[in-house]
Amino acid sequence: MPAFQPRPLNRRAFLQGSTLLLTAARTSIAMAKQEEPELRIGLITDLHYAEKPTAGTRHYRETLQKLTAAGRAFAAEEIRPEMFVELGDFIDAAADHDLELRYLNKINGQFRTLGDDRHYVLGNHCVESLTKGEFLEAVGQDESYYSFDRGDWHFIVLDACFNSAGQPYQRKNFVWSDANVPQAELKWLTADLAANDKPTIIFSHQRLDNGGSHMIRNAGDVRSILELSRNVKAVFQGHSHSNSYQQIRDIHYCTLVSMVEGGGADNNAFSILDLMPSGTLRVNGFEKQKGYEWVPMMQS
Repeated sequence: MPAFQPRPLNRRAFLQGSTLLLTAARTSIAMAKQEEPELRIGLITDLHYAEKPTAGTRHYRETLQKLTAAGRAFAAEEIRPEMFVELGDFIDAAADHDLELRYLNKINGQFRTLGDDRHYVLGNHCVESLTKGEFLEAVGQDESYYSFDRGDWHFIVLDACFNSAGQPYQRKNFVWSDANVPQAELKWLTADLAANDKPTIIFSHQRLDNGGSHMIRNAGDVRSILELSRNVKAVFQGHSHSNSYQQIRDIHYCTLVSMVEGGGADNNAFSILDLMPSGTLRVNGFEKQKGYEWVPMMQS
């Protein structure tokens, strides 16, 4: 096949392929557009990197070069992202542990060049032949679910790679559509949100909204916890490989496009999330990724 030839990336212009949504506060669009972000986050998902031939629409080898192109686009920004999150299925399944680890080390070598503040959400393909511990050790992350603060924002990384019996995915012991957040994690999530008073962003691989077979089986239980906190602003997720958005009880659920689908530079997909001092959230979509802006309304 011809070599992958990255081309300059054209970010979608604000409101030209974007959706404007209003949440529970009130400020002007002009004010939101003039703001500089308090924090910029580079987001990627579903790279499925593997050293194997294309299968259907999945171009496994090309995601290494697509990630390189995303890195160039991030670096070209006047205000560069300070944090980077991959939302799962970083690698594709391999027949054995050693091969899967080789895929992981290769793609993570490129991901590491983006910056030091990196976060990894576990996807089902990440632990097809590896254990969670082996994956996390390879990328230098301590936990599969955890929370942290950056400035005035709180972030939570979820892990739904557990079967309905509460057993962690590992070494081909699961069915990908049986994704669950176990009771211990739900208890932790409840306590974490109760102790937090900052606006909060959630990162998940499997979907917490209506995603059919791509949805977390006990998503309703998770959503109830998020809604009760009254601090959760948005959930960013992957897994189903296509643009999707819905708002459920004042929380934005944004499903990002996979990087693996389609060949060539035109079929890349990644985004920059801007968190504004006013509370506005802006998703700057590149290539196949849609852009969104959620502007709070000023309280009277």
